[in-house]
Amino acid sequence: MTEEKLLKLEQSIENLKSKKSKIYLLVQDTKGNAKASIAYIYRLGLSLQKNGFNPIMLHEKPEYTGVSGWLTDDVSSLPHQSIEGQQLEISPEDFIVLPELYGFVMSQISKLPCGKIVLCQAYDHMLETLQPGETWSQFGFFKCITTSEIQKEFIENVFRGISYDILKPYISEVFEKQSLPAKPIIAIHSRDQRDSVNIIKSFYIKFPQYRWITFRDMRGLTEKEFANGLKDCFLSVWIDDTSAYGTFPLESMKVGVPVLGLVPNLVPTWMNEDNGLWINNQIQLVDFIADFLQNWLEDNVNPGLYKGMEKTVSELLTKEEFETLSVSLFEKFINTRMESFVEQLSKLITIEE
Repeated sequence: MTEEKLLKLEQSIENLKSKKSKIYLLVQDTKGNAKASIAYIYRLGLSLQKNGFNPIMLHEKPEYTGVSGWLTDDVSSLPHQSIEGQQLEISPEDFIVLPELYGFVMSQISKLPCGKIVLCQAYDHMLETLQPGETWSQFGFFKCITTSEIQKEFIENVFRGISYDILKPYISEVFEKQSLPAKPIIAIHSRDQRDSVNIIKSFYIKFPQYRWITFRDMRGLTEKEFANGLKDCFLSVWIDDTSAYGTFPLESMKVGVPVLGLVPNLVPTWMNEDNGLWINNQIQLVDFIADFLQNWLEDNVNPGLYKGMEKTVSELLTKEEFETLSVSLFEKFINTRMESFVEQLSKLITIEE
């Protein structure tokens, strides 16, 4: 029995060294709807695959829509596997990366011998599918990847005894600085579509003289359509109380469109008074939209706003930096697990002697 364990440990160590261990990345099926959190997971998978790792995109059902219809990245090289209807062969050297929304899966896979990592992109979902009193660590999840410093601080005050790493997203290259003058179009993006509808209706009622202005709801678009649609606009309006990173305003800044938004509950570290028009009261939004519109029509927008946006964009991760950090992070996970196996192997050899 000891000899069998020795052989298995040696094989696991060798698989970790040669990057043959599997990294399962669980993804939600959005039924073809674009979602920044899913794009992030796929880009993580692509970064790992490009650098010799063995990522596998894991989904719940065999019928999986996929992301090729809306994501600009070519994901055809990434292997996919469903949980339902297939026998997953999980080895001790493998890893499962589980989004925070899948708390209910944690108990189902708690006895698997692999490395378990939580990917928390949305703090407001992290307790949603856990039972009262349940924690990540009781199911063997002792590592967490998250996307911002402020979110890390919040999560680690809830789930203690877990190590946290920050891996920020990058904004796709399709979001390029607009070269043509903006049109009288306002991009609007909200977590709850009802907020967008109410703002549009309120604006037209309160300011009938501006009914010639068009609002563009940014839902239901491919990433390329989204980027091209933003480039036409002179203003972006953002409403998302529970945002943990703030992808939409950064995408807007990258194409050169000023942002008027509500300050979310967790204030992003990139947000400051120089890079946007940030308010705390949603009721005031339509008035601020009208004020900005008037200044834009009079060519009276503060130039400092555009400079602040450019500075913020210059500090964002590039695709290459994201890839480098992704590789570094998983090399750390692999090395830590390999050290654990080497220690176990040494103890077994000592017992055998």
